[in-house]
Amino acid sequence: MKPGNNNRRPQKKEDLHRINEKITAKEVRVVGENVEVNVYPVQKALEMAYDAGLDLVEISPNAVPPVCKIVDYKKYLYEQKKKQKELKANAVKQEVKEIRFGPNTDEHDVEFKIKHAKHFLEQGNKVRAYVFFRGRTIIYKQRGIDLLMGFANVLIDEGFAKLESEPKEEGKKVAIMLAPKGKK
Repeated sequence: MKPGNNNRRPQKKEDLHRINEKITAKEVRVVGENVEVNVYPVQKALEMAYDAGLDLVEISPNAVPPVCKIVDYKKYLYEQKKKQKELKANAVKQEVKEIRFGPNTDEHDVEFKIKHAKHFLEQGNKVRAYVFFRGRTIIYKQRGIDLLMGFANVLIDEGFAKLESEPKEEGKKVAIMLAPKGKK
């Protein structure tokens, strides 16, 4: 056994809300099922919660007066966690897909990559297109910028994308970012 480990005690996780006697306000607005919504002194609100066999939970501490709900606290936490999980599951996950060009990319290859970009944008992903310059091809930087702008203009004109960032130099690359066009 390592020295010092025997002193560890499991720490109680602090509650996310103030409940019952931990509520510090003098008056609270009480809400809940089978409860008349009104402002009550904390003692009266606690009695109402205890009579119902439930907890008094402070759900909006910054309101004047603070809003408390008469509810089973464990059940309330469970429902909150369930809602958060559901929101997270329904959130759209957006990725950035990359399309690479060379400064001398042929027109047929550009059309092929436009087809891929359309597919990515329809799925709701962003597209980062860039021209990579190798060795002496760096002298064709303007050709790369023109290639990217032509690529972007086709996607914008056909209503698939909107330009998120203009062509910018990043070392041996020139890149642009396209985002999917919002639904109308």
